[in-house]
Amino acid sequence: MKIVADENIPYVRDAFGGLGDVTALPGRAITREAVRDVDVLLVRSITRVGRELIEGSRVRFVATATIGEDHIDTAWLAEHGVGFASAPGSNAGSVTQYVVAALLALEDRLGLDLRGMKLGVVGVGNVGSRVVRAARALGMEVVLNDPPLERALKVGHPPQLPGGVPTGERAQRLKPQEAQKAQEERSFVFSPLDSVFECDVVTLHVPLTRKGPDRTYHLVDERFFSRLQAGTILINTSRGSVVDGVDLKEALDSGRLAACVLDVWEGEPDIDVSLLERVFIGTPHIAGYSFDGKVNGTRMIYEAACRFLGRAPAWDPTPLLPAPEHPRVEVDGTAESALNSTVRSVYDIIKDDAAMRGLIRCEPGERARLFDRLRKEYPRRREFFNTTAVVWPRNSELEARLAGLGFHVEV
Repeated sequence: MKIVADENIPYVRDAFGGLGDVTALPGRAITREAVRDVDVLLVRSITRVGRELIEGSRVRFVATATIGEDHIDTAWLAEHGVGFASAPGSNAGSVTQYVVAALLALEDRLGLDLRGMKLGVVGVGNVGSRVVRAARALGMEVVLNDPPLERALKVGHPPQLPGGVPTGERAQRLKPQEAQKAQEERSFVFSPLDSVFECDVVTLHVPLTRKGPDRTYHLVDERFFSRLQAGTILINTSRGSVVDGVDLKEALDSGRLAACVLDVWEGEPDIDVSLLERVFIGTPHIAGYSFDGKVNGTRMIYEAACRFLGRAPAWDPTPLLPAPEHPRVEVDGTAESALNSTVRSVYDIIKDDAAMRGLIRCEPGERARLFDRLRKEYPRRREFFNTTAVVWPRNSELEARLAGLGFHVEV
């Protein structure tokens, strides 16, 4: 069996080598010719998969090691009997911690106090539900907006609650802490979009959909911006086309928005550099690029491929994981900036922004290649749960906030 995979899927040869012959290619080099005689195709978000790529090929199973599926023509795959899997929730922790780092950077550089500020979370699925919990750990008031999920929960669907919490028979077997999480998420109170317009910060965690009542393509446009209170801050880690880039520049220029954090861009990798010049933080679509998140994605699509092929999973990534770069941090329990400095010691979002701004200085014809290279060569970033925080002198409030963000707190 022949397998073609995006070379940026970690451990892809280790995982899938037991299933067949693996050829790893750059995502943009996965062409019709490259997949003609291939049985299994494994991609990430930069490879568009549908009729143009795989019609007439031998491909019978496609998987994307990402939570988003807008680059996959799932309807065409289903119509032609091609199996498909994605990795929902695999990088939810990574994106959440990106948002936390962005919020703390905004607090530090703009002289804000997050405690008591109101955060509007648009999209409360695997990522958004975690952002809700992290924001509450930061002391923020949270407004939740997710019409399709709200409707689904009212009628007893989907089979999983936000954040991947099982329901029904599986829920009865949850550990106490998991049961508590499930109960918390059942009590989520959703608000109409009008309530989001009253928030100090709005963060987007929706899929890109172009049709239907819950269409998100250019959800955030001139009309959306006109309804925001002046001085709002916008964070987008979902998909670039959820926000109209032209209208976003106008909102920033007019002062309707005080600041913007963008990880996703219309037209990637050939992005609008004039927009990059205007944003507070800009990064090359790496919010979900923690090493832990990417390995989760590999594991999930490997297990899905095994199910499709009728094989028992035999690959375990745990022994392959490297030691964390920051296994332990000492935290000054008396410092006002302790939370920000602790997060930044593990993940410094400002370094990602500085690297991204290299696009401004390079020749226009080189910008798309640099954008892709920043993603391909992204430094290994581990999630907060790999780090033990030792607070001294003891500060119970600070310890609770660190634990709420995912750190292991030594007491």
